Amino acid sequence: MFLIRKMERGDYEEVFGMMKIFYASPAVLHKASEEILRRDIEDCLGDMPFIEGYVFADEDQIAGYAMVAKGYTTEYGGVCLWIEDLYLKPAYRHWGLGTQFFTFLEKEYEGRVVRYKLEVEEENSLAIKAYEKNGYQISPYYEMTKEMS
Repeated sequence: MFLIRKMERGDYEEVFGMMKIFYASPAVLHKASEEILRRDIEDCLGDMPFIEGYVFADEDQIAGYAMVAKGYTTEYGGVCLWIEDLYLKPAYRHWGLGTQFFTFLEKEYEGRVVRYKLEVEEENSLAIKAYEKNGYQISPYYEMTKEMS
């Protein structure tokens, strides 16, 4: 049985390895550098208040990881939790770990979060189906960004 727990220092290298796979995949448009991936993990392990890292683990194995960022939505009047990364090793997909993670977040943040958001590539029909099964829907907004680096 896998449980979801906060990322720990001992998870660093395994999470880094999974991030490299995830960020090299078609699921991600922007291919982040190793320096950025390491900074992300350090921020999850440090005192950065806007990001949290989780792993799906049993006693001796890590099946995947997730990172969530906190923000505020004026449209809904409260905290918005953005699921930045959700990666499961191929051998652990279709085990219900994604659903378990969504349930975990909703219990963990009950009464404190008014909206959850995530991104998915249009071509990733399996992920879209899993997200829809968990109550997520396509947003009609266009997202616009401006990168500063």
